[in-house]
Amino acid sequence: MPRQLFVTTALPYANGNFHIGHIMEYIQADIWVRFQRMQGHAVNFVGADDTHGAPIMIAAEKAGITPQQFVANIAAGRKPYLDGFHIAFDNWHSTDAPENHALAQQIYRDLKANGLISSKVIEQFFDPEKNMFLPDRFIKGECPKCHAKDQYGDNCEVCGSVYAPTDLINPYSALSGATPELKSSEHLFFQLSDPRCVEFLEGWTQDGRLQPEVANKVKEWFTVRTNADGTTSEGLGDWDISRDAPYFGIEIPDAPGKYFYVWLDAPVGYLASLKNLLDKRGEDFEAYMAQPALEQYHFIGKDIVTFHTLFWPAMLKFSGRKTPDSIFVHGFLTVNNGEKMSKSRGTGLDPLKYLGLGMNPEWLRYYIAAKLSARNEDIDFNADDFMARVNSDLIGKYVNIASRAAGFLAKRFAGKLSALSASSAELISAISSQKESVSSLYEQREYAKALRETMLLTDRVNAYVDANKPWELAKKEGMDAELQDVCSTCIEAFRLLTIYLKPVLPALAAQVEAFLNVTPMGFAEADTLLGAGHTIGNYQHLMQRVDVKQLDALFEAPAQAESTVAATETIVPGGAEIAPVITIDDFAKIDLRIAKIVNCEAVEGSTKLLRLTLDVGEGSTRNVFSGIAAHYQPDQLIGKLTVMVANLAPRKMKFGLSEGMVLAASHADAKAQPGIYVLEPFPGAQPGMRIG
Repeated sequence: MPRQLFVTTALPYANGNFHIGHIMEYIQADIWVRFQRMQGHAVNFVGADDTHGAPIMIAAEKAGITPQQFVANIAAGRKPYLDGFHIAFDNWHSTDAPENHALAQQIYRDLKANGLISSKVIEQFFDPEKNMFLPDRFIKGECPKCHAKDQYGDNCEVCGSVYAPTDLINPYSALSGATPELKSSEHLFFQLSDPRCVEFLEGWTQDGRLQPEVANKVKEWFTVRTNADGTTSEGLGDWDISRDAPYFGIEIPDAPGKYFYVWLDAPVGYLASLKNLLDKRGEDFEAYMAQPALEQYHFIGKDIVTFHTLFWPAMLKFSGRKTPDSIFVHGFLTVNNGEKMSKSRGTGLDPLKYLGLGMNPEWLRYYIAAKLSARNEDIDFNADDFMARVNSDLIGKYVNIASRAAGFLAKRFAGKLSALSASSAELISAISSQKESVSSLYEQREYAKALRETMLLTDRVNAYVDANKPWELAKKEGMDAELQDVCSTCIEAFRLLTIYLKPVLPALAAQVEAFLNVTPMGFAEADTLLGAGHTIGNYQHLMQRVDVKQLDALFEAPAQAESTVAATETIVPGGAEIAPVITIDDFAKIDLRIAKIVNCEAVEGSTKLLRLTLDVGEGSTRNVFSGIAAHYQPDQLIGKLTVMVANLAPRKMKFGLSEGMVLAASHADAKAQPGIYVLEPFPGAQPGMRIG
């Protein structure tokens, strides 16, 4: 019977575009899903945006839009990434959708009915400058366990400890930098310390559904022990699941002014996305989830193990729902021998930039797969290794097999395959016999081993070609049968190798299927041959080699300042996102010139404008209106050098013709950081000098 599989990836927080870490996780899950479907199993593969919480609310407020519009704008940018890297989710949804509101509230009611929700008055940090209670992730300080600096208010990213924000040493507000004040507020808690939860989780986390290294780490959290620094770890504690208004999230049904903490409703988004998908198909969500044989799997990063191995399974178990069969945890992606990614240093790997440079998405899929194992380990993207693996494995070994045989078959035998000789059939049998081994490795998510085995098989095929030399057979009279046999063997082998690579290279496999004139292949087809008399199509080159110039461009450091992306908020230079990347040709169209302000005066009838008379080295002056009257007096600017856009089309205004634009800097949030600063070149610059 086909397996019924429900598969998800971690939900990305809807405060910014996908980064390469997201793409790595989605590729890992997509490969596994495609493999399962090639086995004939039924899979529902869903994702969603994690949309709630104070960071979204604050970002939307700064942008001057509603939180709903803010997350909708983010969601609108997801498709190019997913389509670009052939990541085939069956559904992409949002945690702010009606399904998630209803499911989260019902799970809460079920937990409360089971006696696992309590309330108590707690002291909570309050930002006196922002006049709001601070979410855990907007409080930073020193970890009370390992004393790492600048850790968030709910868990330490260095030692993995979970604690209350009030446990932090020397806390400060990540919003304003102010020292937060303690104020009392009634909060709701999920009683994870209840003996029922502890007993369940001690068994659930240690019964083989987690990777050994993850299970061992989780086991530490159950133990009451004295740490090396003298502090005490107290085992599982109750989990604060409520937040006070103002908050963008799901209202708690029986607690006015209270909202679910974002981490409660975020994993519920897995179920909500699935329900949305099944509803669109006309299928019964409750009946689907009630299937005894249904298997549920989550692919996540190692930074969110706590939520997925403790809170999530306990929420499901004690609300009467199915718990996950496994949580698959992966490590982080580093670049060029373990260096932390940084856009300004040119060590970032921007997924859209990768695609925009014309780089084949399946190069990246193959390279990532060739690094991934079933363990929770970091992997490194090394540019030289990337080029060598792709060019050697995919082009030099795999694609080369088809290119060496297809031309002879087309020219000499009308594209028809022959029956195989005994020695040729032995090679094909050896490749086919590895089906179970390769399948097992995909099932276990040992992608690197699966690809190594496949590439060893390509080596055998290429050795066969080198031994039989079809290019020499083609020159000898009376050797047509041998030539057709060798080339037919290459095509039969190429087809089997394509099956083994198809979960990783779906687009390339589709091209091969079209070339071979076959229907979409699954692993079952590895037991069969195309056979004598089968006619293949015309061969066209299947994949280009990696060009070193593409890699150089991919890692070229941008001119603009680095923007720092935190786990829960995006901090952008000047309060505004860096504009989309342009080419040097685009930049060259803008003529920036040094200009001397020879006169400046207020504009009668306007409180915003100053009239600047500029010398741009043309032998005559230009008239430019600039909206800087609130920030400069005319005598502050007369005689100064500045920078202007000299080739901007003149603009007719109420007060006259403006013949250019003077450059000035300002923060995007003028209320938070007022001020406009006219650019002033260093002494020595002369009017008319071009900037570039």
